[in-house]
Amino acid sequence: MVSLNTLRTQFGVLLSVIIGGALLAFILSLKTEMGFSGNDPEVGEVNGDEVHYSEFLAAYEDVKTQMGGDNFDYDQSAQAVSMAWQSLLTDRVFVPGFDKLGLVVTPAERKAMLSGEIASGVYGSVFADPRTGVYDVTAVTNFLAQADGNPEMQRIWNLIDKQARIERASNKYMDLVRGGAYANALTLNKGVVAENNTYKGHFVACKYNTVADSLVTVSSREIKKYYKAHKSQYKQTPYVTVNYAHFEIEPTDADKKAIEESAKSNTAVFAKSTDLKSYVREEAHASLASTYVAAKSLASDEAKALRVGKTFGPELQGDEWYASRVFDTRNVPDSIELQHIVISYLDNELADSVYNVASKKGADFAALAEKHSVAETAADGGKIGKIAYSTLAPELADAFVSAKKGAVVKVAFGNAIQIFKVLSTGPVTRHYRLATLTYPVEASQDTKRSVHKEASLFAVNAKGSVEKFNEAAASLSTSTMNVERGSRNVPGLENSLEVVRWANDAKVGDVSDIIKLDDGYVVAVVTAVDDAEYKALDKVSTQIKNKLLREKKAVLLKEKMQGATLEEIAANAGSKVEEFSDAKSSAYYVKGLGVEPRVLGAIASVPADATGALLPLVEGNSGVYAVVVDEVKVEENQALDAERVKAQAEAESMASRRAMWAVQDKAEVVDNTVSFF
Repeated sequence: MVSLNTLRTQFGVLLSVIIGGALLAFILSLKTEMGFSGNDPEVGEVNGDEVHYSEFLAAYEDVKTQMGGDNFDYDQSAQAVSMAWQSLLTDRVFVPGFDKLGLVVTPAERKAMLSGEIASGVYGSVFADPRTGVYDVTAVTNFLAQADGNPEMQRIWNLIDKQARIERASNKYMDLVRGGAYANALTLNKGVVAENNTYKGHFVACKYNTVADSLVTVSSREIKKYYKAHKSQYKQTPYVTVNYAHFEIEPTDADKKAIEESAKSNTAVFAKSTDLKSYVREEAHASLASTYVAAKSLASDEAKALRVGKTFGPELQGDEWYASRVFDTRNVPDSIELQHIVISYLDNELADSVYNVASKKGADFAALAEKHSVAETAADGGKIGKIAYSTLAPELADAFVSAKKGAVVKVAFGNAIQIFKVLSTGPVTRHYRLATLTYPVEASQDTKRSVHKEASLFAVNAKGSVEKFNEAAASLSTSTMNVERGSRNVPGLENSLEVVRWANDAKVGDVSDIIKLDDGYVVAVVTAVDDAEYKALDKVSTQIKNKLLREKKAVLLKEKMQGATLEEIAANAGSKVEEFSDAKSSAYYVKGLGVEPRVLGAIASVPADATGALLPLVEGNSGVYAVVVDEVKVEENQALDAERVKAQAEAESMASRRAMWAVQDKAEVVDNTVSFF
């Protein structure tokens, strides 16, 4: 029977988002009591409507709790923020859109989803059998029976049901989008050619760098005209430019020496300890393994010491000092070949009955597995193959200590009762359960205080302006990076959310106080702020000028590249005839030609029966090219029907992704959660 507590603890993040919806109304009802009345900060916008702090906090805290509570690392916290934001977007953008399109979930569909006739990811996740992962219709029935008369469980059911209906409507929408995607004949033919045709030929290249810049000019008016005509190409994400000094906390030579001495001193105590369990409990740097490791898998010097009862180490391994000694020894097979029967932990009587039958001489274990096991291996007679003893969980390792070929063993493990039969065993080898001592090489408190003092002094001297920052940093190594609005990190700095938050609120010339990072401190100055939708003309003018220069140089080069053959063109242009081979339009690089997409496109347009003709001159990335395709090798690598399947799948996938992007872009989403979470 599925209980409320089971739902909360067993079925992952999906339910946390669902339950978060239930808490949302309650938390919003407490806005006044929480101090948000009239002062509930805006953390974003969707379709011009504000998303307030209290609303987002409800979704975020619930996702966070279900993902594991408050002990989040940096990446997990970012993931929780993303999930909470996506949940709000669904409620504000997608659900209203489905309603407008008439994408409703009928009672008949809902009934089919509950029965399993129509697959539902939501129902399938929440009401899956924990042992098999298969959707369990009876679990839904049991839960609804418990929910009858229980307002809390009824509310949770309503939310689960809502999420299932949203999922179903989403699937319908994506089916509509995919239904509109079509791989046309031109796409199919190009795909077949790309897979089947290989080209070989000759070319003449006249490079742009052979024309002096002084022979062509590009006016500012031409640059402005090009920028205006192609402005959409220069769309950008608004950003802040920061210059920062990074004061890293690293262990000094004195720190390293002190840690080495501590490791050696404590290893001596570790080696003499007669009660390892007590030692491990009391020593923060010590641990006791739960599994056994094969002696042959250890490093030779460690295995050699442990074999004769000595303590290994301490030895510097990477960034830590390491020592080990044997807590327990077992001589067991290095591997065990097994087949098993998995039975529900609720079916104790059945498990006992099957075990008794399986233990009898001549019992058909495979037939018992096929009949009674709920594991996927049942269809194969319960065979799970060879397993290394060192990989077994402690419960299983204990069960197979003395098991021989043909032995039948019953183990209550996880959420099931498992009955194993030993089919074969590997050679008996020595295995160790190890106690270990580890001392990471890290900076001392004195070193950390010294770095903090250095960063603090720098921050004081750098205050006031970009010029003062640069003066204070004259003897330091600094970095300059663009921090995009909405990002959660400064490129080059790990876990630098606090630097981003400061930069987002700062003005040009502002200098930060010291900002603590995982590996030290940062002091930063804002040198530029660009919140424009498009890159400014002055920032792309050089790029545009170079493009226009190439176009004008191409005109001059084409004037020289006259002739009816490659030899004539080479003679007139002062160049030479070169060879290319193994060219395929599905490739990126062409042997002899390099990376020239436009030239490759021209080559791939030549049919097998039209070789030998001089192609029109092609303006490539690095020059102008005259090309003759001498040979087209056609193979049967891809048939038209196979290409149709591939192209249709790609078209549907691309349409689905772009539809989601388009819907969110149309919603004019403004996400400022980085400033709060």
